[in-house]
Amino acid sequence: MLIITRKALHSTWMRSSLNNKKRILFTATGCRRFLLAACSFLFLFILSACGARQDVYIQKLKNKHYRLIVKGSPYIVKGVCYNPIPTGYNHEYDWWSDKARPWLVDGKLMKAMGINTIRLYQAGEDPQKVKQVISDLYQFYGIRTIMGDWLGFWEYPCPFYGDAQFQDKVKKNALDMVRLYKDEPGILGWILGNENNFSCLGQVNPWSTDDIDNEPDPQKRKMLRSKIYYSFVNDISKEVHKIDMNHPVGLGNGELIGLEFANQFCQDVDFVACIIYRGKSFGNLFRSVRMTFDKPVLLAEFGADCYDAYLKKEDQDMQAFFLQLQWNQIYENLANSKAGAGNCIGGTMFEWTDEWWKHFPDNPETWKVHDTESGWSNGSYYFDIRAKANMNMNEEWFGIVALGDQMENGLNKRIPRKAYYVIREFWKHPVLKKTRGRKLH
Repeated sequence: MLIITRKALHSTWMRSSLNNKKRILFTATGCRRFLLAACSFLFLFILSACGARQDVYIQKLKNKHYRLIVKGSPYIVKGVCYNPIPTGYNHEYDWWSDKARPWLVDGKLMKAMGINTIRLYQAGEDPQKVKQVISDLYQFYGIRTIMGDWLGFWEYPCPFYGDAQFQDKVKKNALDMVRLYKDEPGILGWILGNENNFSCLGQVNPWSTDDIDNEPDPQKRKMLRSKIYYSFVNDISKEVHKIDMNHPVGLGNGELIGLEFANQFCQDVDFVACIIYRGKSFGNLFRSVRMTFDKPVLLAEFGADCYDAYLKKEDQDMQAFFLQLQWNQIYENLANSKAGAGNCIGGTMFEWTDEWWKHFPDNPETWKVHDTESGWSNGSYYFDIRAKANMNMNEEWFGIVALGDQMENGLNKRIPRKAYYVIREFWKHPVLKKTRGRKLH
């Protein structure tokens, strides 16, 4: 009986010990499984976070073409420069605070045309109102915003790019802009400057330093200014990327002037935003950028006015003619196009509405008059180049939408011009002339 009891006790102990081992083994296996699951979840979360942070980016294809990607899909910028100043006011007007909210009226018209992007040259003073504009355009109409900063180009008496204190102030303003608006869902990207490179030539808003003034060679002076300016923009761009990894940064550049220096000193920008007025043809622009400064090209400002300075009358056909040919070439040079350079990501036309203050910006009496006096000459717009002294460019007549004298809900009535409808149809059915009617895909 004692033996049986011992055997029974031993058997019971063995079963208990085995069950404990099984429980320990099961517990260890469970822990391992839990840890593996947790690690997998963390890995997927990191991958998801990394993917989410690249909301908007530039993709370089195997054929060395470039395209803009937004939320995982190719995106062609079909945009306008936007500055809705009503008649009777000039550039100091705070349209962001306009109770009539012009961006809602304009946004509806833009969406109907096919516009998906606006370009703003500078943010308004009140961040909440700026956010409201960006948000309204995106939420109601799906229109994204490219935000810009003048980089102190219009500061009196000139932009002292060679001065460290001036640089610090300008840099702070630009980075503050990025911090304020980087998380707005409607933001598409940033443009630093506009035609600031012209100041390096001493043509517009000239500036200098003692070292530059002591250099007798004018070409070396140009190089020294360009090195200072483009290095400064590059420094800002690097800081923007640290703050905002979600959106690309562009270099605003008048024509292609100075891009050979940008190639040396400004490689940290993601694209070049060119301001171009070449009439019906951009010529070799896209291939020139490819050879000089191999970055994607956004035509950030281009277009045609609709006033014939020779015949002294409005000419909507002329404006529509130029704009259609310009968009034709933009599409020719998109990624995977066999005809072009493959480095264009779209454009923002100048501009949405006419600006009645432009010709005499300091004379309030003229802001209520749609001035027909030309401000400059450009032979590429040859329809009216026979105007007196060849002055054929009318700054107050570049709008795709005219501003009427009649008021509607507190705003000048919007009157779409022929170009509005012509470009709308081109975007719907982009058929290139050089492809003999073959539709682009």
